[in-house]
Amino acid sequence: MLTVAFVMLAEVLIFVPSIARFREDYLLLRLERAQIASLASSAAEDMIDDELEAELLSNAGVLNVVLRRDEMRQLILSSPVPQPIYQSYDLRDVTAWQLMRDALACLLDTEERVIRVLGQPVRDGGQLIEVTMQSQPLRAAMIDYGLRILVLSLVISIITAGLLFFAVRRLLVQPIRGVVGAMQAYAQAPEDARRIIVPSATLVELREAEVALKSMETQLTGALKQKERLAQLGGAVAKISHDLRNILTTAQLFADRMELSDDPAVQRAAPKIVRSVSRAVNLCETTLAFGKAEEPAPALDRVQLSLLVNDVVDSERLAAGDHDISFSEDVPAGLTLRADPEQLFRVISNLIRNARQAIVASRAPGEICIGAAEDDNEWIIRIRDTGPGLPPKAREFLFQPFQGGIRKGGTGLGLAISAELIRGHGGRLELEHSDETGTAFTIRLPKGANELEESL
Repeated sequence: MLTVAFVMLAEVLIFVPSIARFREDYLLLRLERAQIASLASSAAEDMIDDELEAELLSNAGVLNVVLRRDEMRQLILSSPVPQPIYQSYDLRDVTAWQLMRDALACLLDTEERVIRVLGQPVRDGGQLIEVTMQSQPLRAAMIDYGLRILVLSLVISIITAGLLFFAVRRLLVQPIRGVVGAMQAYAQAPEDARRIIVPSATLVELREAEVALKSMETQLTGALKQKERLAQLGGAVAKISHDLRNILTTAQLFADRMELSDDPAVQRAAPKIVRSVSRAVNLCETTLAFGKAEEPAPALDRVQLSLLVNDVVDSERLAAGDHDISFSEDVPAGLTLRADPEQLFRVISNLIRNARQAIVASRAPGEICIGAAEDDNEWIIRIRDTGPGLPPKAREFLFQPFQGGIRKGGTGLGLAISAELIRGHGGRLELEHSDETGTAFTIRLPKGANELEESL
């Protein structure tokens, strides 16, 4: 239907010039026939009677013929004119705009008129030929021509529309239906990689759409498989956490009794052991699954950062054993920030543990530095090491679980969990740099909530 409409619109746009050209040809033909009739009359001289003169005028389709030759104007053929001349048209020097204007005027005029037409005789048959004729035969011929154009346009548009319909159906509709069918089949079982679309379209644009759809489905299938693995991991961690909590509860009871010992070394170590066991129990009770449930919202409290960092460093120093690793703390003694102490401990512990493991794996001496500072807007904690730096894959998928593993055999969960915990505080965990000289991470925690509370 659109094709038919567009073809008809194009015909309308060219109809006026076409009908104007037809009118001009019609009038020129009458002038040519009138000239032939006048030549016949001139050749026969006085032998043409009234009946033959009327027949010549009828065949020419005119009422009178005037020929100007040798600076003389001569009435060659004549017949009674039923009414005065309504309009004169000179075809010798006429513009396209005048032809179109006169053609439209002729089509719209339903009255019978007598018009005069002037033109240049053919084959130098004189200086001017002039005829008078009735306008309605011209109008009838123009209407008949317009109807024939309309019918021809309809036939052309219908044939064009049919060819276009089958071409579009073959080149576009059927491939698009194939894409829709592939999408519907994939939607029924998106985890089935066999249902991912295989690009097959020949049209460039449609093939690009199929390639983009294949990429999206591939990523979605991978994400669904990862989600399934995370859910399974969540169930496993929940079970392990249940049993581990019971074991750690017993250890916590023994650690509480250690505080009653008179041994100075035991008294110094007991609080650290108690806090470590308490954190482990708390970790089990919150049931970190990362594939089963999201991390709980942080329970914000005032945290003296130096004490928390000291606990982490003492634990990691023991874990380092005989390996040549030095730990340095550059945390102001009075720096207090607002955070969840357990979650912040886990983040710092993850970062320092990763640094320690990287240095141990390099079999070279190393140093781990923990620094902290603050400004008007945020608290800043930096953890730097002199290890071998992160591998390229770890940098590419740094905070993605199961993809950004730093060491061989690692799952990549540590950094993903740490980033999630810091985001829960409204902050950011950033990688400053990582190369052969070492790695540096920055934790940024906003002060906005704390300042609001103090202002109240």
